[in-house]
Amino acid sequence: MLTFIAGVLRRKYYCLFLITQLPCSSLFTSMLLYSAPDRMRAMGQVLTKAREELYDCKVISQRLRAMLQSADEQVRSLKKQSTFLSQLAAKTIPNSIHCLSMRLTIDYYLLPVEKRKFPRSENLENPELYHYALFSDNVLAASVVVNSTIMNAKEPEKHVFHLVTDKLNFGAMNMWFLLNPPGKATIHVENVDEFKWLNSSYCPVLRQLESAAMKEFYFKADRPTTLSAGSSNLKYRNPKYLSMLNHLRFYLPEIYPKLDKILFLDDDIVVQKDLTGLWDVDLNGMVNGAVFTCGESFHRFDKYLNFSNPHIARNFDPNACGWAYGMNIFDLKQWKNKDITGIYHKWQTMNEDRVLWKLGTLPPGLMTFYKLTHPLDKSWHVLGLGYNPSIDRSEIDNAAVAHYNGNMKPWLELAMTKYRPYWTRYIKYDHPYIRGCNLSE
Repeated sequence: MLTFIAGVLRRKYYCLFLITQLPCSSLFTSMLLYSAPDRMRAMGQVLTKAREELYDCKVISQRLRAMLQSADEQVRSLKKQSTFLSQLAAKTIPNSIHCLSMRLTIDYYLLPVEKRKFPRSENLENPELYHYALFSDNVLAASVVVNSTIMNAKEPEKHVFHLVTDKLNFGAMNMWFLLNPPGKATIHVENVDEFKWLNSSYCPVLRQLESAAMKEFYFKADRPTTLSAGSSNLKYRNPKYLSMLNHLRFYLPEIYPKLDKILFLDDDIVVQKDLTGLWDVDLNGMVNGAVFTCGESFHRFDKYLNFSNPHIARNFDPNACGWAYGMNIFDLKQWKNKDITGIYHKWQTMNEDRVLWKLGTLPPGLMTFYKLTHPLDKSWHVLGLGYNPSIDRSEIDNAAVAHYNGNMKPWLELAMTKYRPYWTRYIKYDHPYIRGCNLSE
C-alpha cells in the first residue's frame, strides 16, 4: 500500500516539475521551482516515518495481545479469589450474631427451670392448626422468619412453630423466644442432639459423615494452597453440609408423627403475606408442594445429578424441571404411604462415594420427590435475593415468601443493599440484646 502511495506522489510531483517548464509567468514558475522540492522531501520523510510506524504497529499489536491475555488471566484469578472470599464470608457467623447467641445462652441457663417453658404446649400436636417446621442455628434469622410470619398472619393464634436447633444454640433460641414470644402463636424449641432415634445405624448420611472417607473429603482432601485454588473446593466444606439440621427435612413424619400437613421454611426467608392458603392447595395425591424453578435449560435435573451414572440415567429424566426448597408444603400422610424417608435412604446410601451428586440436600430431594411434587404458583415463593441483583421489584413485592438463597445472606455485610430492607423491617434494632451486640441496619 505504501509503495503504491509513493508511486502516486512521485508522479504527482513529476507533473508539477513539468508544469514549471511551461511558458507561464516568471513569478508562478519561480514559486513552483522553490516549493516543489521541499514538498517532495517532506513527503519522503512522511513515507519513511510511515514505514517505521507500520513496523511499530506490528510490535504494538503483539504487545497489546500479550497485555490482553495477561489481563484476562488476572481477571480470572480475581474472580476465583472473589468467589473464595464470598463463600468464606457466607459460612462465617458475624461477631454481632455470635455475641447475641452467647449472651442469650448465658441468660437462659441462669433462668430457673420452671421459667424455661413455653405456653400453649397443647397445640403442638393439634392437626387442625397451621404447623411450621424451621431448622436453624441462627437466632436472628429464625426470629425474622417467625416475626414476619406472625405479623402477616390473619389468625396468629392458629399458628404453631416447631423450631429445631443444635445443642450449641439451644439455650439462645429458647431465651430469645421466651423474651420475645410470637404473640398468640405457639412455639416450641427442640435440640436435634436429643433425637436419639436419629443415629448412624438408621440414618445413612450420619453414617457417612462419621466415615473416614467423608472426613478426608471435607477436611483434608485437595486442601488448597492459594485463594484462587481454593474457590472451587470451599463450597464442599460449608458447615451446613455437615449439619444434621440440613438433613432433618427428610424426617418430618418421624419428628411430627401426629400431624397431617406441615409447612417447611428455610431460615433465610422472609414472609410477606398470610400463608394459610397453602393448607388449602390440593396436591393431587403428591407429597410435596413447591415452586418450580426451571427455565429453558436452567434448574433441570441434569444440572444437579450425574447422568453418566446408570442408576441416574435409568430412573430420571435429565430435562425434568427442578423445584425450590425453602417453602414447601408437605402432606405427611402421603409421605408415610409412599415411604418417602425410605426412598431418601436408598439414594443417600448409594451416594456414599458422591457418584450420584456432589453435595447438598436439593439433589436427593429432587430424586426422593420425583413425580411426587405438585407445582405451586410462582407468587408463593420468589428466589434469588442472595445472588441475583436483577429481580424485578414487583415480583418481590407480590411474593408471599422472599428467599435469600445464595451467599449474600441478609445478615451478612456482603448482602445486596437493595434487598436488605425486606428482611430488616422485622428486626427491632432498639431491643437491648440487639443494641448490646452492635447489630445495626
